[in-house]
Amino acid sequence: MTTRIAGIHAPDTRLAQDATALAREVSAPYLFHHVMRSYYFGELAARQRGVACDRELLYLSVVLHDLGLTERFAGPERFEVDGANAARAFLEGRGLPREKASLVWDAIALHTSLGIAPHKEPEVAVAHLGITIDYGGVGLEALPRGAVEEILRAYPRLEMKQELRRALCGVVERKPHTAVGNFLSDYGRRYVPGFQPFDASALLEGAPFES
Repeated sequence: MTTRIAGIHAPDTRLAQDATALAREVSAPYLFHHVMRSYYFGELAARQRGVACDRELLYLSVVLHDLGLTERFAGPERFEVDGANAARAFLEGRGLPREKASLVWDAIALHTSLGIAPHKEPEVAVAHLGITIDYGGVGLEALPRGAVEEILRAYPRLEMKQELRRALCGVVERKPHTAVGNFLSDYGRRYVPGFQPFDASALLEGAPFES
């Protein structure tokens, strides 16, 4: 793995190495490239904005953020929570203190939560920022063009739009009850026949109270 890209040295601790190895082992190539690009985009954006954070925790958060989309770690919860649970267990099993592992849990569980993650700890906010840049290009134009091109050369997108759409639709099909409070309902409405999104207004109106 190339650790210096666009002037950024990725953390190279034993724990970071183990996390990278796990992500690479369980993820489809496009997904592994996505998490790596997200880390470098987040670091670039954080430098531009003068945001300081624990770089190892940031790296662990971003590199492990999509474990819930892999076959090994997919469970009954929202894919973000499946991934957060898997990452926390993995990191605590390698000696990371619980409070630090819990911060990684927050970063992963909240990475699709617009309007929430940016108000948490810097590691959570920057993880969300880097992931969002790679997912939808939001804020990409503010990054140095040469640095962006270098990151894309190191970790090409590998048909990510099609591959990630297929993966997310698969989550909606297998466990539609998790398409609540995140963007999965958007994929369900657009691509999954018969999908019925959760309706919070119907829940209130149907509550067993007089008023």
